[in-house]
Amino acid sequence: MTIVRPARPDELPALVEHSGDTERNAATRAYLTQLLDSACTRPEWCLVAEDDDGRLTGSVVLWTIPGHDVPLAVVLFEAPADSPETATALLDAAAATARELGATELEHVVDSPAQAPQFQRNPERRGELLRTAGYEAVRDGRRFSLRNPGESGDLPADDARLTFRSLAELGPEPFVTVLAELLADTADARLAADVRQHGARRAAELLFEETAELKHEAEWWELGYDADGTVAVISLPAENPSVPVIGFVGVAPAHRGKGYATSVVIRGTRVLAAAGATEIRGDCDAANLAMARAFERAGYVNFADRLEFARPL
Repeated sequence: MTIVRPARPDELPALVEHSGDTERNAATRAYLTQLLDSACTRPEWCLVAEDDDGRLTGSVVLWTIPGHDVPLAVVLFEAPADSPETATALLDAAAATARELGATELEHVVDSPAQAPQFQRNPERRGELLRTAGYEAVRDGRRFSLRNPGESGDLPADDARLTFRSLAELGPEPFVTVLAELLADTADARLAADVRQHGARRAAELLFEETAELKHEAEWWELGYDADGTVAVISLPAENPSVPVIGFVGVAPAHRGKGYATSVVIRGTRVLAAAGATEIRGDCDAANLAMARAFERAGYVNFADRLEFARPL
């Protein structure tokens, strides 16, 4: 019989340890320590599965943005390969805890290939377990990374065709207006679903508010204007609790086909590099080929694919 319970203090931050897998053990232990220190989780959100002999066989941790009290996602989800029942019990317990705290949906991402800090090996099986527990895939994404941006002084220059003005100068309204225009025909599956549910304007407001939860300076967020005076691009670089990110970037429909997608990725990269970033990450929907090419042209490497899952509560 499997029992799911909050981890005891002496079980944190290690949770489940795997013999002979020191890289995984060290990385996940350090990750959970970081989550606890940054208030992305808390001890009572760290759940473990225990067998009849009192051995820990699996774990799941609830995650949120620092400063929030409502969980948004599950991380560090692991269960024995031969026990789908344990996996379901862990995911159901996490969902029940999150629901009691006011959550209406939980997310989980599956990266391939498996890597630190979560080491999500056998992504196909993980996807099956998530679907059995009521999750569905909502986005097929591509992840990109650029290490040591501008270290050798070879970071591309800004596009001379664009003139940038910041959030500090303009205020939020022009940014939300541009986001609404972009979301009306977005290639991103998750954002398109938000538009269907809320309409383009409200989806834009929610995107702006959600991105604003990440650490950023008002001077970092910019609109780029073409020579004709109209908005061509939007750039919202930020820092999540783990790493600086390009955040949201986009090119206005009237200005597509001019190479501005690469230009706006470079702009966000330069902003974060100037703020001291040693690694920058970004992502896009697999269907957004133009943005994937833009990341690559700006020097980024596609280091993983990411399936995003969601479970309504």
